[in-house]
Amino acid sequence: MYKLIGKRLIIAICMSVFYTIFFEGYIFAEDCEMPDELTFSIVPATETMQDLAIYKPVLKHLQEVTGKKINFFMPTSRASVIEAMMSGFVDIAVHGPYSYILGNEKDQNIEVFATYIKKKGHITKEGPGYQAVIISKKGSKFTTIESLKGSTAALVDPASTSGNLVPRISFSKVIGVPIEDYFNKIVYSGGHDLSTIAVNDGKVDVAFVATHRFDEVINRGKVKKEDFNYVWFSDFIPGDPICYRLALCPDLRKKIEESFLNLHNIPAAANYLKNVRALKMKRMTSKDYNIIRELKKAKDKL
Repeated sequence: MYKLIGKRLIIAICMSVFYTIFFEGYIFAEDCEMPDELTFSIVPATETMQDLAIYKPVLKHLQEVTGKKINFFMPTSRASVIEAMMSGFVDIAVHGPYSYILGNEKDQNIEVFATYIKKKGHITKEGPGYQAVIISKKGSKFTTIESLKGSTAALVDPASTSGNLVPRISFSKVIGVPIEDYFNKIVYSGGHDLSTIAVNDGKVDVAFVATHRFDEVINRGKVKKEDFNYVWFSDFIPGDPICYRLALCPDLRKKIEESFLNLHNIPAAANYLKNVRALKMKRMTSKDYNIIRELKKAKDKL
């Protein structure tokens, strides 16, 4: 009798485990989102209309792989992209490293899955990342770190990595004081291209910009490499994270990942990779951006 009860108990436990797994999996599948359309966005870095033109083959490929209509959201700031993802309005976006960390802290539903492996550029090194650089106008007196004291400096945006976080933490360690105590005046330009042009036009003395964004301004014929001094380079920064919302169903997220990670095998995407000066995409995880989290922690203690 005890043997029979034991067998029945084992069967009951097994059935309970089966139903728990089955129904929890079913509920999870029901809870995930499978929208008819997906919305894509990018943090503003250069002229957004030009960026949209560059991304057209990517969005077309994304539509083919996912079977979903792809919409494009034109942002006004890095914060607007974060807010749009948090609200569920934007499903996929290219963030800056710092803006990704800000967004991920507010909503862990925002998750990175890839970045670019950049080609060697005018001042950009090859790899899945970039550097912050201080630029000044060639012929000016601003050629050394010491000569920058008392100058007017342009940052990019409060949520920018190379254009705000790195200057305030990494560069402050170099000079030994907060940047407000080193520069006479600090302004936010709103874009790496705008900072570069402001230096070129003499509106500011120096600017902190991302190496790959600076290269883009050169490639668009707006400035020349030889017209600038390169005063300081930061350590390597992980590349711009391409993110999706974890609320999307796993099968859909997998298709999104595949569409980006296989871009180098898609002939129609060759011009896109050429325009963004990338060899291909690389899979990334949230822990790859822990260095940015550490910089943010240091900034928050100031």
